[in-house]
Amino acid sequence: MRQRAIRNLAKLELTQARITRILDAAAGGKNNFVADREAVRRYDAAAPVTTAAARAVLAFLCRVVRHLAAGGVDQFVIVGSGVPSGLPPGRQLHDVARDALDGAAARVVYVDNDPMVLAAARATIEPVTDLVRVVEGDIREFDDVLDDRVMQTFLDWERPMAVLLVSTHSLNDDEYVHYVIKRIRQEVPEGSYLSLAQTTFDAVPPELLPAIHDLLAMTLPGHAIRTREEVAALLDDLELVDPGLVWAPEWRPGPYDIACSEQPGTSGTYGAVARIP
Repeated sequence: MRQRAIRNLAKLELTQARITRILDAAAGGKNNFVADREAVRRYDAAAPVTTAAARAVLAFLCRVVRHLAAGGVDQFVIVGSGVPSGLPPGRQLHDVARDALDGAAARVVYVDNDPMVLAAARATIEPVTDLVRVVEGDIREFDDVLDDRVMQTFLDWERPMAVLLVSTHSLNDDEYVHYVIKRIRQEVPEGSYLSLAQTTFDAVPPELLPAIHDLLAMTLPGHAIRTREEVAALLDDLELVDPGLVWAPEWRPGPYDIACSEQPGTSGTYGAVARIP
């Protein structure tokens, strides 16, 4: 464990922003670097909604976990969210699952490839609970993620689970995204769920698009942006939970979910949940 932590920290790239750390920085968290905070500043200068958008995405993830846990799902695999410290203390996604289950056991696996995320979560979360694991993995190598020993032994693959994909932005190849979704459908038990969050520029004013594209190429090269039609194609043939594919703030909002609520498109993210037959 210690050798793995040292190896992960050795991979830290301090000068290049990473999407999970940008999300954390924009939401007011501490698991980020100067490069990530500078990226947030630049995005806010180009279109001053970055902080609200980050909070809207985190709130969407919380609502998905809460809704599915309230329906009895007690196993969650969360791919690419990081473990955002911008969420209030005691309100991490694994806390939300436990609370929605009235304190019953909820097993949660976070999958991420960011060394800071891995080191911080293993230092602050794994030592205090037996119900959370942090797995080093990349959605671009999804077969390896599924074959991971922790994934195979920590979860009960005979009972329903929810898989949250928050990192499709790292996949420019739609064919491979389809493959990832196909593999999930093949592996998870009947009655499981798949949730998808995807970055889009559909609501960006045309006059801002050139600057936003340039900024994205500079701060997050290779980041995949999809239209609603392209996201819908990824979810084709899946049974979507109401309200279907919508802007993240529009997915079953609660009375306190105010981030981007008046202009949901400013979240820059589509969200959906599908039931695996």
